[in-house]
Amino acid sequence: MTHSPTLAEIAARLQGYDPEALDVATAQRFLREFVPAPGLEGSEVLPLGQALGRVLAQDLVSPINVPAHDNSAMDGYAFAGSALAPGCGLRLRIAGRAHAGAAWDQTLQPGECLRIMTGAVMPAGADTVVPQELVTLEDDGHIAIAADLLAPGANRRRCGEDLQQGTLALAAGERLTPAALGLLASLGLAEVQVLRRLRVAYFSTGDEILSPGAPPRAAAVYDSNRYTLCALLRRLDVEVIEGDPVGDDPARLEAALVRAARQVDAVITSGGVSTGDADHLRPLLQRLGEVAFWRIAMRPGRPLAVGRLHAGTRPALLFGLPGNPVAAMVAFIALVRPALLQMMGGRAQPQPLLQAVSSETLRKRPGRTEYQRGIVSLGADGRLQVRTTGNQGSGVLSSMLQANGLIVLHHDQGTVQAGAPVEVLMFDGAL
Repeated sequence: MTHSPTLAEIAARLQGYDPEALDVATAQRFLREFVPAPGLEGSEVLPLGQALGRVLAQDLVSPINVPAHDNSAMDGYAFAGSALAPGCGLRLRIAGRAHAGAAWDQTLQPGECLRIMTGAVMPAGADTVVPQELVTLEDDGHIAIAADLLAPGANRRRCGEDLQQGTLALAAGERLTPAALGLLASLGLAEVQVLRRLRVAYFSTGDEILSPGAPPRAAAVYDSNRYTLCALLRRLDVEVIEGDPVGDDPARLEAALVRAARQVDAVITSGGVSTGDADHLRPLLQRLGEVAFWRIAMRPGRPLAVGRLHAGTRPALLFGLPGNPVAAMVAFIALVRPALLQMMGGRAQPQPLLQAVSSETLRKRPGRTEYQRGIVSLGADGRLQVRTTGNQGSGVLSSMLQANGLIVLHHDQGTVQAGAPVEVLMFDGAL
C-alpha cells in the first residue's frame, strides 16, 4: 500500500477532531484520509463469471462499438423516414425479411419496406421502424401506415449509442456488479483484471463468549457477532480469516492481534473497547501501534476504536467494534464498510439516504447521531413512511431482522414529531 498520512497530519486538516468525542460525520471524513489509498497492491485476471464483487484494476476502454451496427428496437417494418409527411398516410411494399443475426444484404428502394425483427441490422436505405401493431397488412404484400403515427428515425438503435469504440467503458476502482459484468460481456471480453481481495481478520473478545454448539453456562452469551460480522464481510467479497474468541486476558489478546496483523490488511474485533476493567483493546493498541479514535458520538455504537497495528511488515488497520450485537452491526455499516470498500480500491461513494415520513414521534437529544431500526413501507398517500421496530436496545438483535433500514437522526437533530420527514439508510446493498 502507498504511504498513509500520520494522525497528526489528518487531525491538522480536520476541524472538530477529538479522539475522545468524535461526531459521525467527522469520523467518516477522518477514515477517508486514514485508510490507505489508492487501494491494494497486486492484481489478478479472472473469468467474468468469477469476478462479481471484485474491483477493476485499471481503466477499461471499449474495443468495439456497442451496438456494432444500427438495428431495430422492435419487431416491425423498416423504411426510409423521409417518406413520412405530416397529415399523410403511407403505403409501402414489403421487399423482404430480416432476423437478428442474419443481415439483409440488399438496398431498399423508394416505396419499399423490410419486415424486421428486434435486434436485426437496419438495411441500407432505411432509418425508421414502425411497430408491427401499428400497421395494416394488406393482401397484395403492402402495408399501410396511418398519418402522424411516428417521426423519422423512430425505433432505431444507433451504432455505438451504448458505447463507442475507444471510449472509457469502466474506470479503475469500479466494483463489478451484475450490470458491470454484463457490460464487459457485451464488449466480447471473457476475463477482466481485478485487484487482489482484501484480507480481513475477525475475532470476538470477552470471557462471556460461548461458541454456538457449546453447552450454556451462567453469565455467558453465544457469539452472534462472529456470524453477523463475518457475513457482512463476505458480502463485500473480502477474504475473511476467522479467529477463535479471545477471553479478557491482555497477553492472549495481544498475541491474537499480532498474529492477525501479520497476515491481513485489516483486523476487526468486537467487545473490550469501552473503559471497564476488562477492556484491554485501547491500551494494547496504543502499545502495538497508534489509536486514531475510540469514542463516537453515536447510538448505538459509541465505543469504537480505530487505529493502526504495526506488528507486520506494513501497518494493518484495526476496527474495535462494540460487543453489543446491534451496536456492532450499526458501527460496521456506518463506518467500517465504507472504509473497507476504499481499502479494496473502490471509489468512495456516500451511502444514499431515502426520505420517508415518520409514523411516530422519535425521541432524541442533539449532540449525537442515532441509528434507529426502522420498517419502511408505502403509505396510502403513495409516500414512503417509516416506523421503528420498537425496543431500540443495542442488544436486541431480532430488531435488525424485523427492520429493512436504519432511521438516521443526525448529530444536531432533536426529537422528530410524527408526520415529519426523516432520512433512512436502507439495508438493501448494505447488509
